[in-house]
Amino acid sequence: MKSLLLVSVLVLGMAFQSCNTRKVERIGTEETIDLSGRWNDSDSRMTAEAMVDQILGGAWLDNHVRATGERPVVIVGLVYNKSHEHINAETFIKDVERAFINSGRVRLVQAGDKREELRRERASQQDFASVETAKQWGLELGADYMLNGDINSIVDTYQREKVTYYQVNLELTDVQSSEVLWIGDKRIRKYIRN
Repeated sequence: MKSLLLVSVLVLGMAFQSCNTRKVERIGTEETIDLSGRWNDSDSRMTAEAMVDQILGGAWLDNHVRATGERPVVIVGLVYNKSHEHINAETFIKDVERAFINSGRVRLVQAGDKREELRRERASQQDFASVETAKQWGLELGADYMLNGDINSIVDTYQREKVTYYQVNLELTDVQSSEVLWIGDKRIRKYIRN
């Protein structure tokens, strides 16, 4: 009797499981799909595109080249998430950094943990690399400007409707003088009805 009950439970379990099969398909990364109404990859991509257009089109870039005859050196600092949800700013920041490099108009230096990792490697080379190939201290490229910013959101909800507003602000600051030379933003507004 127990074995018949066990077999019945297993058969029913497999039947229910087969009804809940999941289908996964590959789709284009440029296609916008918004399932939850929260920040997603499309928002990140649109933010990066808008920021790249704004920052590379800003007067600061031509002013720097005219004054120095050289491409500006930029370091990307922190982008603070002040929104109501978890947002990984790294995805759109990497797109902005890539655009800097690919444009050929801006030089980019490492920041934060990656810079510290490079410094640890340089320190290690002082002990373990040949004198001819060990990289020297004090020859890092100093940044002219720092890019940083924040992500903000406002949520308005009433009954089964919700509007979520995101605003991403980036600022470019002269490292020497602390003068803010450029401010850009991208705004995204989503209407969600349940």
